[in-house]
Amino acid sequence: MLAIIGGSGLTQLASLEVARRQVVRTPYGEPSGTLSFGRIGSQDVVFLARHGHGHTIPPHRVNYRANLWALVNGAGATEIISVASVGAIRADLAPGTLVVPHQIIDTTWGRPATFFDGGEAAVVHVDFTVPYDSSLRERLLCAGDQAGLRLAGRAVYAATQGPRLETAAEIDRLERDGADIVGMTGMPEAALARELATPYAALCVVANWAAGRGDSTVSIQLDRIEPVLQTAMGQVRTLIGDFCAADG
Repeated sequence: MLAIIGGSGLTQLASLEVARRQVVRTPYGEPSGTLSFGRIGSQDVVFLARHGHGHTIPPHRVNYRANLWALVNGAGATEIISVASVGAIRADLAPGTLVVPHQIIDTTWGRPATFFDGGEAAVVHVDFTVPYDSSLRERLLCAGDQAGLRLAGRAVYAATQGPRLETAAEIDRLERDGADIVGMTGMPEAALARELATPYAALCVVANWAAGRGDSTVSIQLDRIEPVLQTAMGQVRTLIGDFCAADG
């Protein structure tokens, strides 16, 4: 079963033929909301809105452990596509671009970030050299080609704490570190999926230029973000439809 985690701009999937909704209890507390089970084409899909259906949960308050546990152990998901909005650092990633990142830089703090939290259980270290599943990434890129969409297939995602946006100096530092895009929800989500041995890939929508980039040299034009997201999320829905058709 394919799990889709929807971020800002994607609180529901119109293409999902919902068969049932289920509240899943986890050892880590409540997930962001109910899980929606259904089909896209012939593919079984479970959907979860990361920020809640009313978009009321900020990035640093998302219960990532409960979300991932609910999808994998509660719903039986065998692979996960995470949809998220990001800011662009790299000059060729203009607002509206779809990006399938290949690497992560994590600058978040204070978030419960592992299922292996000590106690009586043995310490476990997972290999995180390649944070996203290569096969799942390639299938997303192929689905983009099938849909006639242009996807950026290599980018380094910098995860920041939020909920505030970054300063221009912080973006300068992230660029020196090698980051191409910046978001607030990529970690610990990706690492938790790895701990659960579940293939995970991100599909990112560039909603705006990061601070000090593009037309954001003075300030970020927040009023421009929503129209960009609405248009780009239409492309995301098309891509997911083609992805499910290819796998069905």
